[in-house]
Amino acid sequence: MGRTSKDKRDVYYRLAKENGWRARSAFKLLQLDEEFQLFQGVMRAVDLCAAPGSWSQVLSQKIGGGHVVAVDLQAMAPLPGVLQIQGDITQLSTAKEIIQHFEGCPADLVVCDGAPDVTGLHDVDEYMQAQLLLAALNIATHVLKPGGCFVAKIFRGRDVTLIYSQLRVFFSSVVCAKPRSSRNSSIGQWGGGARRGFIPDLTKPLLDHSYDPDFNQLDGPTRIIVPFVTCGDLSAYDSDRSYPLDLEDGSEYKYTPPMQPPISPPYQEACTLKKKGRLAKEIRPQETPISIVDVLPQPLAAPPRHTLLASEVEDSDMNC
Repeated sequence: MGRTSKDKRDVYYRLAKENGWRARSAFKLLQLDEEFQLFQGVMRAVDLCAAPGSWSQVLSQKIGGGHVVAVDLQAMAPLPGVLQIQGDITQLSTAKEIIQHFEGCPADLVVCDGAPDVTGLHDVDEYMQAQLLLAALNIATHVLKPGGCFVAKIFRGRDVTLIYSQLRVFFSSVVCAKPRSSRNSSIGQWGGGARRGFIPDLTKPLLDHSYDPDFNQLDGPTRIIVPFVTCGDLSAYDSDRSYPLDLEDGSEYKYTPPMQPPISPPYQEACTLKKKGRLAKEIRPQETPISIVDVLPQPLAAPPRHTLLASEVEDSDMNC
């Protein structure tokens, strides 16, 4: 497949490059804003797990004159109007640094589009995503103002109602939404809510019973019905459909490279080895060359045969 094949198979991937977004996930936040007016009255916003920075791009353009802080463990290319923190969202020092950049004021909006490296084992992926969501929720309760909005990715699995119950502890309303730009095959949804009053403490586990006697009363699988909303105009592009390269105006298609390549990705060494043709080869010491004897297994020795003579047969019959 050529480099234009993904443009044909994923229209939002192509539109993101043509519109200057770093990733197709920018359309997800835009469609969520169309449904819920997330950016209305927002002056201070935090983007957790921000790399490669598409949601930070949307925030910087939508809240003009406001302050945007992007947090991620990985390095991210600079963005105009976005202050970057390379830190851990589970650390109290990161929360203090965010508040310091806001000059002591809490944030109006906290978003998190982070997800773990999926393994294909859905139970494992859902658990890892739930833990990442709880980490984002933990720091959000520390930097988000009462009444502020929190938007995060959720893997809707078998036990997703437990996550809804945990979110309802901190937020007066919780809604689960599926943007039009999100593929139908993806189990990722986006939940959000308005924060109610709560005294945060990052030095303790999120649901530690020592907060308050009435705080952690979720005994058993507490089930909460959360509204499910689909976002995006029905006339918008279908994320699971392939489109021709010439979309609307009939202009000639021209390939657009990605806006920002990853900075020091974990697979960089593998890509270098693949270009040199050494990725799938095992390097052996020259002192121990491979020989045919080492490769081919030795045949099994046949068990010794013993032929009974007539006299031996007679003796055995007599002994019986």
